[in-house]
Amino acid sequence: MFKHCSDIFFDLDHTLWDFEKNSAISFRLVFDEMDFNVSLDDFQKVYQPINFDYWKLYRDNKISKETLRYGRLKDAFDLMNLQVSDEQINQISEGYIRYLSHQVHLFPGAVDILNYLNVNYRLHIITNGFSEAQLNKTKASKIDHFFECFIDSEQVGVKKPHPDIFKFALDKAKVRPEQSVMIGDNLEADILGAKAVGLSCIHYNIHGDPHHDHCPIIENLTDLKNFF
Repeated sequence: MFKHCSDIFFDLDHTLWDFEKNSAISFRLVFDEMDFNVSLDDFQKVYQPINFDYWKLYRDNKISKETLRYGRLKDAFDLMNLQVSDEQINQISEGYIRYLSHQVHLFPGAVDILNYLNVNYRLHIITNGFSEAQLNKTKASKIDHFFECFIDSEQVGVKKPHPDIFKFALDKAKVRPEQSVMIGDNLEADILGAKAVGLSCIHYNIHGDPHHDHCPIIENLTDLKNFF
């Protein structure tokens, strides 16, 4: 389908790297380390939608990284009626980030599809995550060797869907947009952002978003074999 494609850009979190599973493991580790008595399941149910909203604000440059890391925890604990000090919140935040970048769980089919695509295409990462964590995630999960270019929003100074991060990635990879495909889970950040710069896209609909006509949609990573 993508006859002129030479380069494929992947999002990382929620696309290749199983963020929710790795996040839960990291919170369990830091809660145990701090002897913090809270139900992980109850916490996750409250925290996940709050985290999603905070990341939207962060993408839109409405809050800082520090506000994101503190506020999502503060709001979750407040909603659970837990009295947690600012010092504890900062400890949890720092421990969580430390553990998170060492987790290894990928989505089913991730390694298979990377091996399959790596034969005929150059592969790259474009991620909105933090520099100190994102590259370590690919190293811990042993997929870093697949990618020629690794672009994160902190090194560029803007976040997806801002066009400059995609233009930076294309320049770094030395490839034209019409030769490139973006694969990601977030319709706004990955798909609409990349399309605006001229890339073709495939939406990995891991979140069960409503059907749309912006680009092909897949439900499993191995379905990419139907397009390449």
